[in-house]
Amino acid sequence: MQLKLDSHTHTLASGHAYSTILENAKVAADKGLSLLAITDHAPCMTGSPGKFYFYNFRVLDRMLHGVEMLYGVEADIIDFDGKLSMEQSMLDQMDIGIASFHEIVFPSGSKAENTRAFLGAMQTPNISILGHPDDGRVSIDTEAVVKEAKRVGVLLEINNSSLKPGHHRQNSWENYREILKLCEKHGTMVALGSDAHFAPAVGEFGFVLQLLEEMQFPEELIVNADPARLKEVLAKRK
Repeated sequence: MQLKLDSHTHTLASGHAYSTILENAKVAADKGLSLLAITDHAPCMTGSPGKFYFYNFRVLDRMLHGVEMLYGVEADIIDFDGKLSMEQSMLDQMDIGIASFHEIVFPSGSKAENTRAFLGAMQTPNISILGHPDDGRVSIDTEAVVKEAKRVGVLLEINNSSLKPGHHRQNSWENYREILKLCEKHGTMVALGSDAHFAPAVGEFGFVLQLLEEMQFPEELIVNADPARLKEVLAKRK
């Protein structure tokens, strides 16, 4: 399978990442990607940019180094109803929206509370990806999340960064095995994201591909081989 897009990357603007938009795009081009999403953290995250950073995306080129660019956000889940850290009027202007749980922003609760938060976040218009749902510190009813993602047309992210040795997320390999098994069972589509915080990591999916091969996960449920498939999901979630 030839991967043509990366749906989750960060730049200097996120405050704890180390490369520019241009640097990320150049690496994407060098690795043969045709589509790249810039998804910096929403204002709630420590060190992240203010609202005007996101409002001003209109000044950015849509093609960089021959790579088509999407400009969006990784928004935080900030309560157990699934409220997000970006207001809807701003989120509506993003090309792509990821909803993620970061305990540094909002501490996790019980399995039932965390599940309700994930389910609620997926109801938000223009959220098309549920970011790194693998973290064992944030326990969820995995099958309920997978089934709801299928129902509303949200992609579940398989995050390469989560699978790296020493990453702070817990039990990611085991949790992703369960997620992928249930995605195959219910026909839920996934997006592979590098979650790059430094340009060389853009388009890096080595650990994800190892896991997908181990699970013999069906290619037709992965959007990264065809940018048109991701664009179709984005359009439906608007």
